Amino acid sequence: MLRPARLFASLLGVLLALPAGGNGLPDRPRAVIKQQLVPDEAVTVMVRDLLTGDELVAMNAKTPRTPASVMKVLPTFAALDMLGPAYTWKTRAYADGPIAKGMLQGDLYLKGGGDPLMTIERWWRFVTDLRQTGLRTIDGDVVIDETLFASSEERPGDFDGRPWRTYNLLPHPLLVNLQSSEFIVRPNDETGAIDVAVDPFPANLTVENRLRAVNARCAGRNRTFAVTSPPGKPDKIVVSGSVSTRCPRQTYRRVIMTPADFAYGTFRRLWEQQGGTIAGGLRRAATPAGATELLSQESLTLGEIVRVTNKYSSNVMARTLVLTLDAEKGKVPATVAGGEAVIKDWLASRDLQFEELVIGNGSGLSRVARISGDSLADLLQAAWKSRFAPEFLATLPLGGLDGTLRKRFERVSDPSRIRMKTGTLNGVSSIAGYVTGDSGRTYVVVVMVNSQGAQYGAGDAIQGAVIEWVLAQ
Repeated sequence: MLRPARLFASLLGVLLALPAGGNGLPDRPRAVIKQQLVPDEAVTVMVRDLLTGDELVAMNAKTPRTPASVMKVLPTFAALDMLGPAYTWKTRAYADGPIAKGMLQGDLYLKGGGDPLMTIERWWRFVTDLRQTGLRTIDGDVVIDETLFASSEERPGDFDGRPWRTYNLLPHPLLVNLQSSEFIVRPNDETGAIDVAVDPFPANLTVENRLRAVNARCAGRNRTFAVTSPPGKPDKIVVSGSVSTRCPRQTYRRVIMTPADFAYGTFRRLWEQQGGTIAGGLRRAATPAGATELLSQESLTLGEIVRVTNKYSSNVMARTLVLTLDAEKGKVPATVAGGEAVIKDWLASRDLQFEELVIGNGSGLSRVARISGDSLADLLQAAWKSRFAPEFLATLPLGGLDGTLRKRFERVSDPSRIRMKTGTLNGVSSIAGYVTGDSGRTYVVVVMVNSQGAQYGAGDAIQGAVIEWVLAQ
């Protein structure tokens, strides 16, 4: 039997471990919120025991929030559940004319199937496999079939005026290498000039090197350069600035051209490198019904794609998933609104009623997207119990180890107990996922901060305080 003093101490320890005020916030996270000058009403915190469903903390649980990239857990889980982890996208080549002695007497159609990660290496494989069919000369045009997704009035720079950044990239049925090239700037020891190399280098891209070589210390303005595209000329790049001849090689990656121009230009470059010729140029059109299929290439599996989507927070991949779900319902050309409707129907079929939900484009790069902490917790709990739970869990960044959490929670004992998706926008800092406490129990944890300046550390501090408390449970 415990003595009264020991019994009191044990009860006190239990009480101190519980959140203050029932389902309110524990003292330490509450103090951090106050310290960061963030209003209580701007913060949502949900902590739920996965085994029992009991809520340890429910602060502003029903309040709709801007989730930023945390929204990606919805289309990734939905796609896994509806399509399965073995699902693949297919990119196809068709001939619209007879082929004799290696010559296509007509046009070559490249039909995009929505592959979210057609790297330049896999595009090279596509071109190589097509050459190995015996085709050498295309006596016509290369026609890009981009009819799978509906055209949109949205432009890549609409969100923040930075169309060249990969996070602003829009989905496209034939998106090659994320429509991006690396610009390598390095001194030429023989000529004394500053050279520019491009990788990959589309055949239809013009690069104007306006770099000025200076003999000075490699610092400040003597090591900076700009890679720009003149207005109305997406097929031209100007590299300008002053670069010291003492600088090492520098690399800058950016989105260039249009999706169809980039796909055509890189295809032509690779085709000609392998000894092929193309008589015509680029056109955009639907593949004729009577065209002959020459090649079909599968993408990486959906299981692999969603891992990249969540681990590294790829906006364009998440957006492609939303469109793919609509296309798989036979609605071509697919639309964002159609994909959102498919996801909401799927939620309803799982008895998940998120009345406040606004999916937007599915990536979280949106000011209209909304979801509550309670809904996110319900979604994560459903994912934990789903048939593809292992595949979904493998998509989430691990604390201190990989993805967007690689440099966070490094000082925590065994940070791999933290599997969470992060999200950041101006005025938004969010995190949601699973945390395993010292007791061995696993909890769903959601922390969303919608407050001016939240992205500059206040959100991380609040999230850290909540997660440290959960780890101790």
